[in-house]
This record gives sequence, C-alpha cells and structure tokens, in this order.
Amino acid sequence: MESKFGRGFVVNLVLLSKHFALPPEQAFFGAADHLMEMQVPPRMKGTEVAELTERLRKLILWHKVGINDSQDAEAVKKLMKRLIYAVDRDLGIDDPDMGSFD
Repeated sequence: MESKFGRGFVVNLVLLSKHFALPPEQAFFGAADHLMEMQVPPRMKGTEVAELTERLRKLILWHKVGINDSQDAEAVKKLMKRLIYAVDRDLGIDDPDMGSFD
C-alpha cells in the first residue's frame, strides 16, 4: 500500500528536513505526519541512532505551534544534524562532516 506521508527512515528524515528549511513559524505544520511511518532500521535498534530518533519524535510531537517556534525549530535542526552524523558513523564512516557551507 502506498504511504501518504512517507515510509522508511532516510525518506522521512529528508521530508522532515524540508519542513525545517521553512521559517520556524511554518516548520511544524505537518511535520509530525512524517513520524507516523518512520522506522529505525533493525540494525540500528538500541544504538545512538535509535535514541536520537526517539528524542526527535518527542520534540516534534510535543511542540505546541505558536509557542517557542524559533527555539524548538533550532533544537530540531541540531538534533537532526546529530542524528545524521550518528547514521553515518553507524554505517562505518569515521569522520562525517557537513562541510563549511552548512
């Protein structure tokens, strides 16, 4: 069956990143939809990736739109960056780096 808001792990990280590229007051609208079918890959269960994913879920789901949008959006971006690094390290890349134009 086709997914309405995205299924998988990386797919949903990319979809969430599109939300948080928007201004903070717009970023959270619909973002939680991408968490519905977000799955941590089985090989990453019990790892830093799983822990950061759970923290990301809570941060997005518990956010109240219109209250602390800027601070919470910034926290989501930092958490997603940590999560992306953790995924790369789990995949065997010792020194992942976003580059200087991040």
